[in-house]
Amino acid sequence: MVLSTLRATACALLCALALHPSHAQPAPPEAYPAKPIRFVVAFAAGSATDTVARFVGNHITKVTGQPVVIENRPGGNGFLAAGFVAKAPNDGYTALVTTQTTHAANPALFKRLPYDPVKDFTPIATVSKGATVLLARKDFPANNVRELTEMAKKSPGKLTFGSSSASARAGGELYKLLAGVDLLHVPYQSPSQILTDIAGGRVDLTWSDGLNAMTNIKSGKMKALATTGAERMSSTPDIPTFAEQGMADYQLYAWTAVYLPAHAPEGVARRLNELVRDAIVSDPSYFRQSGSEPNPLTMEQFARFQEKEIALWSRIVKAAGMEQE
Repeated sequence: MVLSTLRATACALLCALALHPSHAQPAPPEAYPAKPIRFVVAFAAGSATDTVARFVGNHITKVTGQPVVIENRPGGNGFLAAGFVAKAPNDGYTALVTTQTTHAANPALFKRLPYDPVKDFTPIATVSKGATVLLARKDFPANNVRELTEMAKKSPGKLTFGSSSASARAGGELYKLLAGVDLLHVPYQSPSQILTDIAGGRVDLTWSDGLNAMTNIKSGKMKALATTGAERMSSTPDIPTFAEQGMADYQLYAWTAVYLPAHAPEGVARRLNELVRDAIVSDPSYFRQSGSEPNPLTMEQFARFQEKEIALWSRIVKAAGMEQE
């Protein structure tokens, strides 16, 4: 009798423990996302990074039925967005959509960052990779790199270039180094502000992402003098590279990627990687139309890629003689 009572009591306790929330099994990765995801974008609405975030977010919503809310936090070379996500809950529902600016170039450009690009994040997936484009207003006197260099040498420090990201800044600084010229750098908060001022004649040049470059070239407001890749961009095959125009050592690429805060649950992180990569391969032509190439990597490949990019940008910044701010 005592034995049967003990067994009944033990059975009741086990059932109660199994039903208690503190002992419930975690939801399988397939259940993620169970609520809306927030994509914090490091650059302004309408930027190439913003456009990529919306493309990926729309696909995730289509596949999972959960909304992806886009929240733009531009400014400070991506400091605001990266610093915010670094301190966000690591449950997989706040992600950073950013570029090499925050997670490869900034460590070389700045003495202090409000975040650690490696320790404070879980690298989820790269999305795209592409060259940048050297843009000038339509009536700018120079039509190619040779003519630009001749102009710059005749008037040292008079020509200006605007930047709102590390890639645009490094593009100008690398050109100055290799061409042996002096251009005046003008910092901006967003690429749209730079393009407005170029069209208005208030600044001469910028190194732009492919999407903004193509939009402004097609509108007739601007012209391209060169692209920064090893080969011509498939979306703009008529624009020559810097290398073709005598600067064999000039190569510079921009990339976009998705991160979660550090120590995100592995199952959730891998599920988000899967969703992002699925979005990328769903429509490769989307990226090529915007001047980039799809770049789907595993989490492990992405971590190694970022490590190499941090080292590369450190070399670029040192070679260009850019002092840390």
